[in-house]
Amino acid sequence: MANSKYAYVRNYELPDSLLPGCFLVCRLDGHSFHKFSEEHGFAKPNDKRALELMDRAATDLMTEYKDIVLAFGESDEFSFLLRRSTNLYNRRQAKILTILTSYFTSCYVFHWSKYFPDTPMRYPPSFDGRIVLYPDERSVRDYFAWRQVDTHINNLYNTVFWALVQQGGKTTAEAHATLRGTVSAAKHEMLFQQFNVNYNDISIRYKRGSVLVQVPQDVPEIASETSTGHTVAQQMSSEESSGGKKKRARTMVEVLHCDIIRDEFWKARSYILAG
Repeated sequence: MANSKYAYVRNYELPDSLLPGCFLVCRLDGHSFHKFSEEHGFAKPNDKRALELMDRAATDLMTEYKDIVLAFGESDEFSFLLRRSTNLYNRRQAKILTILTSYFTSCYVFHWSKYFPDTPMRYPPSFDGRIVLYPDERSVRDYFAWRQVDTHINNLYNTVFWALVQQGGKTTAEAHATLRGTVSAAKHEMLFQQFNVNYNDISIRYKRGSVLVQVPQDVPEIASETSTGHTVAQQMSSEESSGGKKKRARTMVEVLHCDIIRDEFWKARSYILAG
């Protein structure tokens, strides 16, 4: 940047480097997506196309930024975990947040026609974002447990709510009133007794959300009854060791729909919190 008599204005820019030694979680949320989903005819309570499009945008983001080691998505929301040692953009908060948010949004728009070939995009979507620092492994695990529990609670409510509206003939106001104050067991019973739906038979994708893992290629594939996902992108990040360049392991982004609350997930993938 050239020096001039006007360059003093740079002194008004505040440093915004994030604390070192902490995990970074960047959470992106669709802005006014209730309106966006209605305008574009999303199926209720869940639209598989919309969820797969979110997964694709998240996968592209993780492929581009290797320091994102884990992501979790539900509905119009995605959380991205950056390794504790990351020095991405010198840990400048504004730089990281704006680039991750804009890149994710760009990928969402770029891939729209692949998932909604018969639905032209009527207006551009937008996502807001925030970065939160977590000091240790326990708080990171609790954060993702919180998001997955929230996924289950929201999906159970929405499943019953839309059954009452679409099959039960209730208005949205009546459906909300019917569910007000009900506990989980009552919602399960309502689904089964009134609509012959066993909540346990609903797709695990909707109940547990999407878990995206940056898997080092030299780590053997993990067999698990809860790992029902698939590899959607392979990241060739290997560099030549000659000329003083650092050689990196190749990675691939894997999409799962599994339990990330219990210890099994984290023990099998200790590399997520290692760096």
